[in-house]
Amino acid sequence: MITRLTARSIRSPHGFLGRTGGVSEGIFASLNVGLGSSDDPAHVRENRLCALNAVAPAARLVTLHQVHSARAVEAGDWADDARPEADGLVTDRPGLALGILTADCAPLLFEDTEAGVIGACHAGWKGALGGVIGATIGLMERLGARPGRIAAAVGPCIGRRSYEVDDGFRSRFEAADPENGLFFTDARPGHALFDLEGYCIRRLAESGIHAAEGLGADTRPDDGRFFSYRRKTLAGEPDYGRQLSLIALRG
Repeated sequence: MITRLTARSIRSPHGFLGRTGGVSEGIFASLNVGLGSSDDPAHVRENRLCALNAVAPAARLVTLHQVHSARAVEAGDWADDARPEADGLVTDRPGLALGILTADCAPLLFEDTEAGVIGACHAGWKGALGGVIGATIGLMERLGARPGRIAAAVGPCIGRRSYEVDDGFRSRFEAADPENGLFFTDARPGHALFDLEGYCIRRLAESGIHAAEGLGADTRPDDGRFFSYRRKTLAGEPDYGRQLSLIALRG
């Protein structure tokens, strides 16, 4: 059975999906949607269809070749093997479902129901610091959205208690803005714990949007519900699955 988390503030068909309800096996069990993984491609294709059917069965799923950038693009009818390199995706076209793949990074979904514009972005620490959230909102504005009407939600991602980083990582954020120190908690010497979700919500609030919500789900410790790159690394596994977050306009 596919597990689907939703945000109170978003009314468009959407879902932050976990790892259950698919056909993949082993370390990819079971709803792995990662085209770049070493999983059986036929399983990945079936999983992507199952995931789409759970949220927006009449729509066409559009995803990106995610590269931890601050680039956002308008969704098109490209094939899966022609995905553009970007990390933000927007549309005003009914019939398209915008999908973001994650395995610890933060998936964000956006909507302006009055303008009929939706967006989605992949915010790892590089993209979040580099401005992918603002780039996605800015492109939504070009399609007619207004920040004061946009609602957004941050889906399951690695939580503060699970995200240990070194002092060099912390310095990057504090150099950009000393107030970013609020998102770090001291840990063992030379290390700190980073609140990725909190940082993303701060960037949303700074953009002036109408509503920003975090789901508070930590991907790393919950092996039964979510894929996690960090958990895979700590376990020494050769690869990992990706979960899907998606949003579509009502037809």
